[in-house]
Amino acid sequence: MVPPEVMSQNEIDSLLQAISSGGDDISKMQAPEEKPLKRYDFRRPDKFSKDQLRAIQMIHESFCRTLTTSLSTMVRSMVSVEVVAVDQLAYDEFINSLVQPTVIGVLEMYPLSGNAILEVNNQLTFAIIDRLLGGKGEPLRKPRDLTDIERTVMERVMMKILEHLEESWSTVVDIRFRFETMENNPFFVQVCPGSDMVLLVTMKTQIGDVQGIMNFCIPYFVIEPLIDKLSSQQWFSSTSRKGTEGALDILRNRLHDVSVPLALELGHSIVSLGDVLQLQTGDVIRLDGTAKDPMGMRVGNRVKFMCVPGMRDKNYAAQVTEILGEDMIPEGEE
Repeated sequence: MVPPEVMSQNEIDSLLQAISSGGDDISKMQAPEEKPLKRYDFRRPDKFSKDQLRAIQMIHESFCRTLTTSLSTMVRSMVSVEVVAVDQLAYDEFINSLVQPTVIGVLEMYPLSGNAILEVNNQLTFAIIDRLLGGKGEPLRKPRDLTDIERTVMERVMMKILEHLEESWSTVVDIRFRFETMENNPFFVQVCPGSDMVLLVTMKTQIGDVQGIMNFCIPYFVIEPLIDKLSSQQWFSSTSRKGTEGALDILRNRLHDVSVPLALELGHSIVSLGDVLQLQTGDVIRLDGTAKDPMGMRVGNRVKFMCVPGMRDKNYAAQVTEILGEDMIPEGEE
């Protein structure tokens, strides 16, 4: 049995008014337009809420701003990068939408388990490579795979992009992006089952007169441990703390990971170029000090410590005896 249709109050009022006036044809009355229905697939339910998608869009809008400045400096041309869409879809839908060949960087998101994908289409890729190698940034007329040299150049570009991506994500969660490998065929990249849901951020990029698309794809199971931290409120509260002690701690920790060359100077000697050209195996050069004299330890291009040489666990070593201040640095070291 089909249940009777229920009339809204507006429809009842219109019907009563038409009957009382007697001038309108009731049969010609039209019901108000119904709102369009949204199709929902219960086999592929939405994994991200609207607030979470909004937070992800804010993160990548910040990423686009920093990348615009960095990429324009790198390729020495006008660059524009902007987010055009943040979607959730099945992984096989994303893979089938890509054009072959393309450039796909497989990324590791430490400390999360699993991989993400950064895809840069060929038009944009070859424009970047052409600019970096001294060209005008013209796109490739016929699609082809990258050569070994072009792969090396593009890997360095991707690692630079990941630095800005990591910086933008750090406002909400602490993630380390690491470049793992590069592929040209999207069907060779299987970071998750085809039916799994993924987060897809699509960014339109323009370099000079060349336009292209960058896609950043993260499987849901990879980002699931951080899903509760993704909210627009969290993003606003994190960005408002920029320049505070928390940001200084992050900067300080990153400086601790910077590598600097360290060298122990055993002494000095002035030798003519002619004598240097005649040096052979077994020749001895007399230095201006003795083994008991303190030796300078050079950090980068400056002597910062005075040391005494020795042995530790059968290895050559040096013990720091004095830390040189700015006013104690030897002449010629400024």
